[in-house]
Amino acid sequence: MSDASVIGPDSAVMMHFTLTLRDGTVAETSREDEPLEFRMGDGSLVAGLERALFGLYSGSVQTVEIEPQDAFGFPDPANVHSLSIHDFSHDMPLEPGVIINFTTPTGDEIPGTVVEVDDEQVLVDFNHPLCGHTIHFAVEILAVSNSPEIAEE
Repeated sequence: MSDASVIGPDSAVMMHFTLTLRDGTVAETSREDEPLEFRMGDGSLVAGLERALFGLYSGSVQTVEIEPQDAFGFPDPANVHSLSIHDFSHDMPLEPGVIINFTTPTGDEIPGTVVEVDDEQVLVDFNHPLCGHTIHFAVEILAVSNSPEIAEE
């Protein structure tokens, strides 16, 4: 990746990032692992996070505050479902706050957070856990390329 390129619509980007909530809670970071590598527009980042990168270049360090509507959106009540407790393994820990991976009919895996449990039902929230939160997005751009041959990798 070339150091001289500025991030644009189809740029290949390598960066470290940290997503922090307003209260300082770190929601996700690449700092303890490999940097994130992606191509702008490939769906790796939600649109609001991606927009914050436009115009940055290798060596850029920036922190921006992104409101819920531009980050992970707001919780949708239609994404909260009541499921029969009998659909769960009897040894599965079902308590509020537990995140369980569910498999959709198409084979995709989606996480659901247990909200409430009673003798017959389990209330599960399938909204993204960061819905409704203002996000502080700190990035360090390590490399940028606008070379078309990287798009085919």
